[in-house]
Amino acid sequence: MATKDFSVRTEPHVANLGDLGKLEFVPEVFGDEFLDGYTKVQEAQAALGDETDLTKLEPGTLRGVYGSMRAFLGTLMTPESAAKFLRFEVIKGGKVAAHFRSRDEAEKHAGEMTGAARVEDKSMRLPDRVLVELLEWVTELYGGGNDRPTTPSSGSSRASRRAGTPGKAPSRSKVSTRTAGRSAR
Repeated sequence: MATKDFSVRTEPHVANLGDLGKLEFVPEVFGDEFLDGYTKVQEAQAALGDETDLTKLEPGTLRGVYGSMRAFLGTLMTPESAAKFLRFEVIKGGKVAAHFRSRDEAEKHAGEMTGAARVEDKSMRLPDRVLVELLEWVTELYGGGNDRPTTPSSGSSRASRRAGTPGKAPSRSKVSTRTAGRSAR
């Protein structure tokens, strides 16, 4: 009979955003939840095509991409962080009547209210660069990147030696192959 120990994270991942505070992400996700959300991001990004000049794109297309990225990141956050990161308030009579994590839900609720109601986006504002970096980071965390639990399993082989370190075998070349310190002539 074989036995194997597995490590499962129980502490949230933390994205430190300096003066803006911290966002906490759930310790582990189920593959289908991650893949479903990430697929929506990829579909929205496909609408961009090969265009690299964002000024040539329709604002609605860009909003769709950023919205899908934010929604995806929000699904991976702890409830407290998601509430800061995604917050759409329904305002009626100058007061917050309700708040939601998606604009669509907030717009629907505002439309069902009697009298004039509007939706305000009170979500955490982040520069595009940081939003993209967060997306890349969580993709590595949950998608099987390098930042997986470091607890070794008993069946793992030892790590390979780093490239460029000298071995003990003699070089087949009769001349020195080292280039460090050699001056260019």
